[in-house]
Amino acid sequence: MKFDPRPDYGRTKPQLFPDGAGLSFESNGQRWSLQTNLPVDYVLSGQEFTLDAPRFFKLDYGLPTEPQHIDDIHRSLDLTIAGWRLWASNTAIPGFADQDVIRSALCLKLHAHEPTGAIIAAATTSIPEMLGEPRCWDYRFSWLRDSVFTVEALRRTAHFSEGRQFLRFLLDVVESGPLQPLYGIGGERELPESELSHLSGFEGTKPVRIGNAAAAQYQADLMGEVVLCIRSMLIDQRSDLRDPSQWYPLVARMVDEAIDGFDKKDMGIWEYREKPMLHTFSRAMCWAAVDAGADIAEHFEHQEQADAWRLVAASMRERLLAESFNQELGMFQQAVDCPHADAALLLLPSIGFISATDPRFLSTLDAYKERLVRDGGVMRYVHEDDFGTPTTSTFTICSFWWIEALALAGRLDEAVEMFEVIRSKSNKLGLFSEDYCVKDKRLLGNFPQAYTHVGLINAAMTLGNLLRARDSQFHAWS
Repeated sequence: MKFDPRPDYGRTKPQLFPDGAGLSFESNGQRWSLQTNLPVDYVLSGQEFTLDAPRFFKLDYGLPTEPQHIDDIHRSLDLTIAGWRLWASNTAIPGFADQDVIRSALCLKLHAHEPTGAIIAAATTSIPEMLGEPRCWDYRFSWLRDSVFTVEALRRTAHFSEGRQFLRFLLDVVESGPLQPLYGIGGERELPESELSHLSGFEGTKPVRIGNAAAAQYQADLMGEVVLCIRSMLIDQRSDLRDPSQWYPLVARMVDEAIDGFDKKDMGIWEYREKPMLHTFSRAMCWAAVDAGADIAEHFEHQEQADAWRLVAASMRERLLAESFNQELGMFQQAVDCPHADAALLLLPSIGFISATDPRFLSTLDAYKERLVRDGGVMRYVHEDDFGTPTTSTFTICSFWWIEALALAGRLDEAVEMFEVIRSKSNKLGLFSEDYCVKDKRLLGNFPQAYTHVGLINAAMTLGNLLRARDSQFHAWS
């Protein structure tokens, strides 16, 4: 047994102390302890031993628990298995790719930090999107965008506790100042980005980053995602939001900021670090904030406010259609005066901005198929950005957005075929990272990626519903 902790990103090697139940050490003012029924001397020396009886190791952070016996360990394991099986048994499934949906829901649950309600994007930092390129980011934070999409995916699978806890976290961080794209799991706003030069990086790809400078960016789409999430949770009779009236002031604030943000340049969903633009997706989400805000106002019987917001939303939609659909290319373009394909725009039907059978969206699908679709999935975009050499990795949530868009457009068989292709790219545990390297046929990017599993759940739910409708299976015993 080798126990060789290296806290502070490997910059320190602590001294280990026997403490009666195992070993302990301190790092940055916090105590760690390792309990075991193996002789501590064997752990310290690395001595080989005969495995002739059950052995256990239990690592604690902070105050250690009571000394454990092997019977306590077995009981804890049994309770853990029972708890996860109970949680899984309450998962709504679509009748399509059910095992994948359950697995993805479990993955999302594991990204939720119960004490505060924050939901992290991924459990890792600096696994690169592309080997040999500096596209290495720290994802161990709570992005509001990723989080509200996670809440919605869990709501669709009939899990509400995580959503209620996240909305509590949202209320807390809103009180601390203007919304920002991401926070620490304790609501931290300052997340300075730095590079750890002493680490070699994943398979030699540097840099290894901690912190994320995107926290300081302006991303105008946030208001739309937040208001859509609140609307879903408020209107769903199963969600049991206590004192729902507390949400109306926040919604009104988000709507005002969305109206103001509609004509503000931002860094967009892909978090470019240079050249802010009037991104189509961001502006569509500003529209979504106003449109969904009107529904919420109506829900609380503020009819005059609802009518006023609907007029604003209609004007925003008219402008967006005129300014962002490129007639010459036959597709929605990434930004005003930026005629590039952007996979985020595959979500336009999902947020209710346009019908998936609208000729403008159907022609967008055709144009994007030519520009973004690869054998291993769908690219976010293919034009040069400000991060380095253009990536050759597909972005797996975009693949699931593509599948759902195809399904909503009526191209069900094509959608199912693509779903099977993407499903085959997971690891043996059914888990996905952020990216898929088409060249090397391997997962890349931070892992496991909550956003990717959100995409899988939404695509499977939509496919399941549409396939059952097509095959007339909306009845008991189907």
